[in-house]
Amino acid sequence: MAQIVLLVVVCVMYSWKTHGSSAVTTVFVQKGKDLHLDVKELLVLGKDDEFSWTYNKTSNVVRLFHDKKNKISDSYKGRVEFSVQNHSLLLKNVQHSDSGDYTALINGDNIQCVAEYRVIIQDPVSPVQLSVNSVSNSRESCNLTVTCSTEDSLINSTFTCDTQTCHQEGGEQSKVTTSGSSLRVYLLNDSIICNHSNQVNWTREMKKIRPLCSLNAGENPVSPVQLSVNSVSNSTESCNLTVTCSTEDSLINSTFRCDTQTCNQEGGDQSEVTTSGSSLRVYLLNDFIICNHSSQVSWTRDIKEIRPLCSQNAGETERQNN
Repeated sequence: MAQIVLLVVVCVMYSWKTHGSSAVTTVFVQKGKDLHLDVKELLVLGKDDEFSWTYNKTSNVVRLFHDKKNKISDSYKGRVEFSVQNHSLLLKNVQHSDSGDYTALINGDNIQCVAEYRVIIQDPVSPVQLSVNSVSNSRESCNLTVTCSTEDSLINSTFTCDTQTCHQEGGEQSKVTTSGSSLRVYLLNDSIICNHSNQVNWTREMKKIRPLCSLNAGENPVSPVQLSVNSVSNSTESCNLTVTCSTEDSLINSTFRCDTQTCNQEGGDQSEVTTSGSSLRVYLLNDFIICNHSSQVSWTRDIKEIRPLCSQNAGETERQNN
C-alpha cells in the first residue's frame, strides 16, 4: 500500500515536470460495455523495470515484469485483457463500481506516470415522449403546445407558425434531469425535436409541425376536453374501468378491461359528431386512454395511463372491500 501511494505522488510530480504528457483524460462508458485504455507513447522497458495499471491509486489491475510475464489481480481475472506489445488495457462489461481513476506506471530507476484516465460509467438514458397538448389555428397563424418528457422530467413549450416560418417561444429549452442527463426540446426546420441524452447514449422523438397546422380556415378552435374516470374495479385476473370523454356540448362513456398482459376497449374506438360539428373520440393507444376533440382547424386531447389506475393485487382489493 505504501509503495502505491508513493507511486501516486511521484506520478503527479512527473506529470507536472513533463508539461502534461500524462494529463488526466476523462472517459465516459456505457454500463455493460467494454472499456479500452491506451498508452499513447511507445514504451521500452529496462531489465529492472515493472509496468502496471492501477485503479484508484490503491490497487493493481495488472503488472508486467521485465521477462514479459504479466499478473492480473484476482479481482479482475476473466474481465481484463492486457497487451504486452502496446500495454493497452481492456476491461469488459463495466459496472458503476468500475468508475474511478486508472493510471499506467513504470517503476524502475525512475518512476514514470505514462497515462492517466478518469473513467465514469453511465446508464443509457430512458426513452422520451413528445406529446402535442393543443393546436389552435387562425387564418394567419397556428399555435401549438407540446410536452417533451422522460421518466423523471418534462418540458412544456409553445410553437407558432405563419404561412412561411415557425418559431419556438423563448427559443430552445433544456434542463438537467434528476438523474443528471439532459432533456432538450427545440425546433429544427419544420420539426419539433425532443431529445434525451448523456455522454454515452441518446434517444429522441420528432414531430413535423405542418401536418398539425391548418392555416386556411376561419373556424374557431375546438373547446377543451376532459377525460374523467368514473369507476375502477379489480379482481384477481382483471381490472375494469369506465371513463367519460366530454367537451362543452357532448360526451362519450366507454369501458376498458385489462388483464396482466393487455388492455382492450369494449366496442372498440368510439366517436361522435358534436352539436357544433366537431369530432369527439375516445380510444385506446397502447396502455393509454385518449380523449380527442378535433375539427378541420384545431384539436385538443386529454390522456390517462391505465396501469397506474389498476391494481392487479386482488388480495389488497379484497382487504379494502372487507
